[in-house]
Amino acid sequence: MIDVAIIGSGPAGLGAALYAARSGLTVTIFEKQFIGGQAAVTNEVDNYLGFADTPSGAELTEKMREHVSKFPVTFKLSAVKRLELDGAVKKIYTSKAEFEAKNVILAMGASPRPLGAADEERLRGRGVSYCATCDGMFFKGKCVAVVGGGDTAVHDALYLSPLCEKVYLIHRRDEFRAAKMNVDRVRALPNVEIVTPATVKELKGDASLSSVVLNTSDGEREIAVSGLFVAVGTIPQTELVPPSVTTENGFIITDENMRTNIDGVYAVGDIRKKSLRQIITAVADGAVAAQSCTMS
Repeated sequence: MIDVAIIGSGPAGLGAALYAARSGLTVTIFEKQFIGGQAAVTNEVDNYLGFADTPSGAELTEKMREHVSKFPVTFKLSAVKRLELDGAVKKIYTSKAEFEAKNVILAMGASPRPLGAADEERLRGRGVSYCATCDGMFFKGKCVAVVGGGDTAVHDALYLSPLCEKVYLIHRRDEFRAAKMNVDRVRALPNVEIVTPATVKELKGDASLSSVVLNTSDGEREIAVSGLFVAVGTIPQTELVPPSVTTENGFIITDENMRTNIDGVYAVGDIRKKSLRQIITAVADGAVAAQSCTMS
């Protein structure tokens, strides 16, 4: 029986594996695609402590994998089809085998909700970003746009304003879902222009983003920007999570020790409800969950 089964191999899962293995627990990581998760496809990372040379996400997560591989951690590159998490013995089913574990750490992550605009995927990492705190510094002194009407979008505009020459905040409605206090703060900023109601029709650019075409109440409008920050929601990867695990808006609820409402089941990284989804906080979640497993 496995002491700790980790579903997902992003920074949260790798952080959990490292700390659990160092504590002498047997650890197996289940991954359906590639080691590193969403972080591995990030173009550049300039805010992970100790890596000032701005490695790519692939480079950073490869170093994480190498570190974890120094310990007796088993990697199963196989998609998990089903989880049974109730009871003292947890069961993990893949297409090839069934595994049993004392503890399961859910680390499947989340993915940003795309706009669905033409060329959005092609320009991802080339001007299109889904994380202002991750990528904002790359656009220092430039013109950028933020799309969204919730707290994340408004916080992104506030964060980008001191860095960028100009920030456009684009929302499909005149009213924002974000806290009024923060919306008022954005409205008061001299270099932020709110564009409502408006939707993104088209993204333009060859090697990188050069402009965004909007549908507005006054007709079509094109604005020249180097960066577009999409903040229209995040989709947690909870398809495997049984209904018995408590969630809120799809995200798993945990305590500060990463425990869910089911004994022996933990959630770490972007899949859990939290205020800051970053590589550094994902790794920390993993370490805390592993420590909780050693004490269970």
